[in-house]
Amino acid sequence: MSSTTLDCSDIDQYLGKPIDSSTIREPIANNDIRRWVHAMHYANLLHYDPAFAGASRFGKLVAPQSFPIVTDDGHGAAPACVGCIPNSHLLFGGDEWWFYGPRVFAGDMIHNERIPYDYVVKETGFAGPTCFQRGDNNYSNHNGEIIAKQRSTSIRYLAAAGSASVKPEETQDPAWTEEEIAQLEDRKFAWIRTLHELGHKERWWDDVNVGDSLPERVFGPHSIASFTTEWRAYLMNTWGALNLRKLDLLALGYTPEMAGHENDPDMQLVNPLLTDGAYYGPSRGHLFPYWARKIGMPRAYGYGASMGSWVTDYLAGWAGEHGMVIHSVANYRSPALSGDITIQTGEVVDKMVDEEGRHLVQVRQAMANQKGAILCTARAEIELPKKPD
Repeated sequence: MSSTTLDCSDIDQYLGKPIDSSTIREPIANNDIRRWVHAMHYANLLHYDPAFAGASRFGKLVAPQSFPIVTDDGHGAAPACVGCIPNSHLLFGGDEWWFYGPRVFAGDMIHNERIPYDYVVKETGFAGPTCFQRGDNNYSNHNGEIIAKQRSTSIRYLAAAGSASVKPEETQDPAWTEEEIAQLEDRKFAWIRTLHELGHKERWWDDVNVGDSLPERVFGPHSIASFTTEWRAYLMNTWGALNLRKLDLLALGYTPEMAGHENDPDMQLVNPLLTDGAYYGPSRGHLFPYWARKIGMPRAYGYGASMGSWVTDYLAGWAGEHGMVIHSVANYRSPALSGDITIQTGEVVDKMVDEEGRHLVQVRQAMANQKGAILCTARAEIELPKKPD
């Protein structure tokens, strides 16, 4: 096999067959919810303040729609990373979500059935032959109610091709002046004020028009500290929180220096320090620039699963507590890099009433950094309340 060949033949045997999950050991707690929205920069009182949440239509703290991804290992990409691709690395490529109505509250036990879906190999400028692999996560609660389905896309490519794509001029964080940081804080707070202004009120479908812009959301500059805060909000990264499945990263084709014992249930009982992906294993590229460059990133970079959550939170926050994101498709073009900011915008591109009689708007979302480079694009359908006749 030549160095430019990507052998994906081992994937076929897993398609359509459920794989193991790493189940949570205790019911979801309010502080799990609070930790998550804190890490996702989602300052919505509905998800962390008991007084505000108590006055809502839920009557108590409720998890954001983005929360199910917290309840298993692998950031949702596990069913999109099966089968051995020798000497390969992995990045997140995108997510499609369907939300079915039930919400997550403290006391819930969440289960995830994971099924590999499909894959295709394409030639890319980033890494040459690249495998785009998809897999489904089906999240349900202890009552058997289906909460959401996530179809995750992973990007798997040859390790040597990824490291060769790093541009030396992009390895240093950009510098921000104190004045620029102060201006960024004002822009961040402007979006938070829109959440406060909507409060418990409805965003009526009748009042939304095609062409309406959603408010700008800004967060950053991203840093190793902010990426670490994100990492710590995933339950899998707290020792003992999950019944972790046994996973052989070398057998998946990871290179030895990017394999290790990340989330290994046996090693967690012996030396848990070695199982923390913040320091060892494939995830350490996010927090250590040296290892980031090994997989094709110029410096520390954010998590695809977090980026997907930013999409859901942004849209759900605009919809308000009486609305709901029911479907979204997001494509991740580039991760958030340390030192950069992320600017999120949206536009209403359609209005409709579906076959079930739901009043929907379709929104186009984009994320870009301070240079205008696109990080993520998405389209979503959001259900909004209709004014009574």
